[in-house]
Amino acid sequence: MQGNNRPVDPDVTRRSYLTASAAGLLGMAGLSGSVSAQDLSDATSALAAQTSAPEDPEIPDKGYLVAALGDGIYWITEGVYQMLFLTTGEGVVVVDAPPTIGQNILAAIDEVTDEPITHVVYSHYHADHIGAATLYPDDAEYIAHVGTARFLDRVGDDNRPSPTTVFGPRTNATPSTAGQQERPDRRHVDGNSYTLEVGDQRLELEHRGPNHAAGNVFIHAPTHRVLMFVDVVFPGWIPFQNLAESSDIPGYIRAHDQILEYDFDTLVAGHLTRLGTPADVRTQREFVTDLEANCREAIATVDLGQVVRERQPTNLWETFAAYLDETSRVAADTTLETWGNDRLRGADVFMQSHAATMIESLRIDFGVLGPFGL
Repeated sequence: MQGNNRPVDPDVTRRSYLTASAAGLLGMAGLSGSVSAQDLSDATSALAAQTSAPEDPEIPDKGYLVAALGDGIYWITEGVYQMLFLTTGEGVVVVDAPPTIGQNILAAIDEVTDEPITHVVYSHYHADHIGAATLYPDDAEYIAHVGTARFLDRVGDDNRPSPTTVFGPRTNATPSTAGQQERPDRRHVDGNSYTLEVGDQRLELEHRGPNHAAGNVFIHAPTHRVLMFVDVVFPGWIPFQNLAESSDIPGYIRAHDQILEYDFDTLVAGHLTRLGTPADVRTQREFVTDLEANCREAIATVDLGQVVRERQPTNLWETFAAYLDETSRVAADTTLETWGNDRLRGADVFMQSHAATMIESLRIDFGVLGPFGL
């Protein structure tokens, strides 16, 4: 089926991204013409093999998996990123556009339907999730939270077309968006929720405050019991570094409870090797709760004077850095005693970055200042 083909930059593909990752992992010299296509394919396969587990879906040789989650709702993955699309009888609704999947998004949709893409939903503004939206038709309706739209208006990235329909409050200017004018050609729906109904499909979008990113939204397909919520839960894995590079750690923590308020069986979390379930959310909530408790304990017990005596810093920044490094190390080591790779894959990779991020949030967001407080 050929309903959505559009010329694309061949570099914006899953294969180029994963082969670059594989090349780095395997110590290959680079991605120049001196490296054969077979070498790159072998490297990508090796990367997939090193990170796979029995519960992971197998990625076909074509480089992506497209599979139904219900009647007319599908997910696409290349083993690192995930997205959704729905067939409606009146056009295709796509949710996100990861560049690592790239032009294979259109190939996957064409396997299923010849309906054209008519609606594009952004989960949030980060380029790694929507940076291939330039592949979609210019005349599609692009939908996002107003916070996402304002950010994209400000940065002006051609690969992430600004939304044509937004929802959210009209007066929530921040220092970074103050003075921005609303686009006159943009439809603005008041309120923190938006229901998209196209043909026989319905998506319920909801913004429940900042978490991973200011405009990150819950995308619920209630008929199918599918929830898409990106960059908070990483099913079966430790989160990406620094608590998924989240901009609001209190909101990130709270988001786990918010996810579990939805009625769903399947979670499309945006990343890594498989789909999620409510049990995965509860597992990661338990991890984050333990991490927070261990970080609070480290702040309370690490002796600043002893750190100074052992590290012998030569200026104030060295002193502060030594203290933060020690508290994050202690909290990470304690957390790893119960949260190793047997519970969350990759736990040893990013644990100290998670501890450092949690400690900094406890200090500046929650007021747990340790030796630097009252």
